[in-house]
Amino acid sequence: MAVILGIFGTVQYRSRYLILYAAWLVLWVGWNAFIICFYLEVGQLSQDRDFIMTFNTSLHRSWWMENGPGCLVTPVLNSRLALEDHHVISVTGCLLDYPYIEALSSALQIFLALFGFVFACYVSKVFLEEEDSFDFIGGFDSYGYQAPQKTSHLQLQPLYT
Repeated sequence: MAVILGIFGTVQYRSRYLILYAAWLVLWVGWNAFIICFYLEVGQLSQDRDFIMTFNTSLHRSWWMENGPGCLVTPVLNSRLALEDHHVISVTGCLLDYPYIEALSSALQIFLALFGFVFACYVSKVFLEEEDSFDFIGGFDSYGYQAPQKTSHLQLQPLYT
């Protein structure tokens, strides 16, 4: 939704929407930085121990775990580890493990967000400068326009037809 507001703000010359979009991008960079730290297990974060991504409500893991490039998924039948309506799988042969794919995806999101942030700031600055330097038709600009001086020999007279 924030991207739609950013596009709308650009098309409609609305700097407030672009500023909102830039603020959203700051939050988006923070979230993706957290994702990178989570999947690479920086500090005290651990994927095996912390179910932060699901708010401790399910055993769901990353989509890339089963669908990564070159991964072969084989179901483990009759496993005692499986809970009700869950299944245990074995994943082998991946070209790149899913934590690295998640981290690369988040790094790409951060790069695109930084580019979008710079674009939004620049365009909103241009729009704000354009609003401040609006020139009414007929004058009032800052380029030295002088209003004609009214002299005493130039008085308006009514026109009768």
